[in-house]
Formats: sequence, C-alpha cells, structure tokens
Amino acid sequence: MSQTLQEMQRSAGATFEPVAQVQVPTSFGNDAAAIQAARQGVALVDLSHWGLLKISDDDRLRFLHNQSTNDFQKLKPGQGCDTVFVTSTARTIDLVTTYVTEDAVLLLVSPNRRQQLLEWLDRYIFPMDRVELGDISNETAIFSLVGPESDTLLTKLGVQLPIGEGYGSHQHLNLNDIDVRIARGSGLALPGYTLIVPASDGAKLWQTLTTANATPMGDRVWQQLRIEQGRPLPDYELTEDYNPLEAGLWNTISFDKGCYIGQETIARLNTYKGVKQQLWGVRLPAPVEPGTVVTVDGEKVGKLTSCTQTEQGYLGLAYIRTKAGGVGLKVQVGEVDGEVLDVPFLTHEYHGSQ
Repeated sequence: MSQTLQEMQRSAGATFEPVAQVQVPTSFGNDAAAIQAARQGVALVDLSHWGLLKISDDDRLRFLHNQSTNDFQKLKPGQGCDTVFVTSTARTIDLVTTYVTEDAVLLLVSPNRRQQLLEWLDRYIFPMDRVELGDISNETAIFSLVGPESDTLLTKLGVQLPIGEGYGSHQHLNLNDIDVRIARGSGLALPGYTLIVPASDGAKLWQTLTTANATPMGDRVWQQLRIEQGRPLPDYELTEDYNPLEAGLWNTISFDKGCYIGQETIARLNTYKGVKQQLWGVRLPAPVEPGTVVTVDGEKVGKLTSCTQTEQGYLGLAYIRTKAGGVGLKVQVGEVDGEVLDVPFLTHEYHGSQ
C-alpha cells in the first residue's frame, strides 16, 4: 500500500492545522528556506484543501459567462482565466481560477467558498439549461510550484515547455507515469504552475517534485507571500463589504461582454469612476489585528484586512478611501504608524508576467 500524502509530508517535518475542515500542512519547519525558494528557486505548496468544481455539458461556457465577471465565450480548450463571482449588487463571493478542457470547465475555488459556490451556481441552473455541476475536490490533489526555477524543474522532469500561451493555459500530460494537468500560474504574483492530479497519485507526484529539488512550503509561508503580494482572500479582502474593482481585480473583469450577475453595478462603478476605496499594502513596524481602523490625522479612511510578519517587519493589506491618497501616504493603523505601498498582485504584474 502506497504511503499517503499526509504521512509523507509529516515525515518531512510538516505540522498540520485545520483549514475548511481539512488538515493542511502549516509549516515544514523550513519557513525561511521556503520563502527563499519561492523568490529565487522553486517551492512546492499543497493546495488540496482548495475546492475543485467541475461544470460540464453543452451550455457550460454560456452558463459561466452569465454567472461571473470574465469572458468565457472566447475561451478554447487548453485556455483558462481568473474570474470573480459576485452578488447582484457586485459584492465579492470568490476569486476563482478556471481551466477550460475539451468537455468541461474546472473551477479552483478558495477553501472556505466551496460549498457556498456550489449552492450559488446550482441556484442558477434552470430546467432547460444543459449544465452539469459537480464537486471533485475529494478526488483530486492540487499543488502549486512557485518560483523562477519552476520551468527548469519541469524541463528536468521531461515536460515540454511552454505550456500554451498566457496565464491559465494548461495541458494534460504524463509526468513520471502520473496523469497530471499542469497550468501556467502559481496563484501568486510569482512565476509558477498549478498541478491537478487524481488524489490517489498525490503522494507520488509530491515525491517526484521534492526529489527534483522543489522545497516544500507550508500554508503559513503561502499566507505571508499572498499578503506581501496583495492577493485578496475571502473572509479577509473579499467579503460582502467590497466589490472586485475595489479589490484591484480589474484583469478578471470583461467590460465588453453582455449581461451577468452584478454587471450593472460594476459597469456603473467603472463608467462614473465610482470606486470609493482601494486595496493597498501597508508597511508596519508592529503587528496589528485585522479589522483595525486606518486613520489619517484622526479621520477614518479605511480598515486593515490582513497582516503578516516579513523579514523587513510587518506588512498589512488595507482598504483605504481613494480620496485619502495612495503610495507613500502616512497612516495610523490603530496605535501603529504605517505607510501605504504598492503590491504586485494589484499592479497587474500578476496576470501580465505569466
């Protein structure tokens, strides 16, 4: 009997914590090395606790086109994109990465949005729609290779690069006798790939990648990187309080396509420059609890949504009123002085460079 993925990770030093009712490797006791690998080499992170939904049948592209912010009608098999599911008033439910295959669309959804999105999508499938909706999260393992040496590692393992053109493009191929779907994009503002494999082959693929010198990276480091880079996450930056334009997710929105849920509100915000607040990075000298009010000269201008420790001190993400200013703005986050800065995910580097 083959060793399970969790046993393999535990024997490599992993400690686990529950995320969305799944035990997730928090750290491999190598956080500094994992950060360095993500920035200069190649790190490997287990995203199997994320949800993977599958939409199939003849109307699948039209259905997704009508339910979310991006343009699915122009996508061909082997292509993919990020899209946002929003409420009718354009409040954000989740930022989702999608992969169009020959007979389905795979949706990589945030860990704590799997059930909500399933129910949300199911609500909009009408009797005449030829749409099948399934949850294949438990049948798959999902890994992310993060870092500039990702190409080198895959080439060493016999993968023919490039994998399609542009972010989200993907191929189903054989890697060390494992059937795996490899997609461009690490999910962070760093080069890399997302790998989707049957759960039964997860341990074998993990071993293949670590043997090829990918450095295991726990969820704690992934969270640090996503805050440093400004990737918004549900329950933090993506909530009913904010819309995708405020979250900086402009590249996930098609302003040319027809009607979809929330479209009128988003179009109006764009046309009338109605984005009243924006997500920014904030450099901090000390830790601050998410939810803390951000002020300038005693006046409330926003709210901190995430905070992490980095090698250079602390860094947060905060929504700040547009009129208050941007990069270089001196703010107070609770009792702590801070300075507003740009972060890569929100300056379009994320989609443009992969």
